[in-house]
Amino acid sequence: MTALAQRIAREFGSPAVVIDLDRVERNIARVQAACAAAGVANRPHIKTHKIPEIAKMQRDAGASGITCQKIGEAEVMSEAGLDDILISYNLIGEDKMGRLAKVMERATVTVAADNPTVVAGLPRAAELSGRTLHVVVECDTGRKRAGVETPAEAIALAKDIASRPGLSFAGFMLYPPEDAMEITQKFLDQATAGVREAGLEPRIVSTGGTPNVANLGRIKGATEHRAGTYVFNDRMMLACGAATMDDLALTVVGTIVSRAAPDRGIVDTGSKTLTSDTGGLEGHGLILEHPEAKIAKFAEEHGFLDLTKCNDRPKVGDVVRIVPNHVCVVVNMVDRLVATRGDEIVGELAVAARGKIA
Repeated sequence: MTALAQRIAREFGSPAVVIDLDRVERNIARVQAACAAAGVANRPHIKTHKIPEIAKMQRDAGASGITCQKIGEAEVMSEAGLDDILISYNLIGEDKMGRLAKVMERATVTVAADNPTVVAGLPRAAELSGRTLHVVVECDTGRKRAGVETPAEAIALAKDIASRPGLSFAGFMLYPPEDAMEITQKFLDQATAGVREAGLEPRIVSTGGTPNVANLGRIKGATEHRAGTYVFNDRMMLACGAATMDDLALTVVGTIVSRAAPDRGIVDTGSKTLTSDTGGLEGHGLILEHPEAKIAKFAEEHGFLDLTKCNDRPKVGDVVRIVPNHVCVVVNMVDRLVATRGDEIVGELAVAARGKIA
């Protein structure tokens, strides 16, 4: 790979974000097979790659649909022909309802909601599109991010959804902590019983997270799973055991541009490339050629290298490959990914949903 990395640096410039399509395809096949073995549909989250061509690879491998985090992502994906989309985020405001309605004209759309204010605004999208909008109740079973916190709240919100014109209660969306399967099951069982007593049926029970691929089948009643990071993987997935080195499909090619002292240096991948999201890990990435080196801190264009534990120290001009801590945010920093197979460069993929934060 070193010769290929050097060629990439020459032809595309450094830094460059690079994917190995052979590994991407293996990752897609592995998670698709895991979902099939567990008897749940695969609905991959595209926020990791943001690329319609890769979403279509996932669909063609057997995915039942895709997950988007924001309207902007759903717009890009639906325009590219992806026609079954879950937007896993609370949507608020007249502008978003207008945009949502246009996506609904191109695709079957399900959205998530965790409060009555969001639910109250959603009928407008149904009205504008002339189509039914499917809504899942987002439930928090311990992650403390978004989601109703009790089964009673989930039941009440499901009833609210069902009472609104143009809306259809579709089920529940979960993002459980990896160690909270029993708590999640208890929550789901109570919420399911409650909505059934009200004459409603949760046809969708959507679970999420690449680390939770290992827990597929443990939540009874789950119908689908949303995982995103698995398509490329990163240092966080290595750390939690969700990926091996052979599963790493994305690296950042960088160049050592300074060695002002024996125990330090600068790589040209700063916060504008690797981002400041450490993912709770030490340092800002794994340098494959020098794993003992630490990217200790950043300026915008400077990655500050701590080489004190590094016996084989890089030289100015050396090209290196870096595994980012959090791959999703790295992809969002660039307009294109350089695609490779084996030792060959096969082209570029535009990050079409980059920057779609609304």
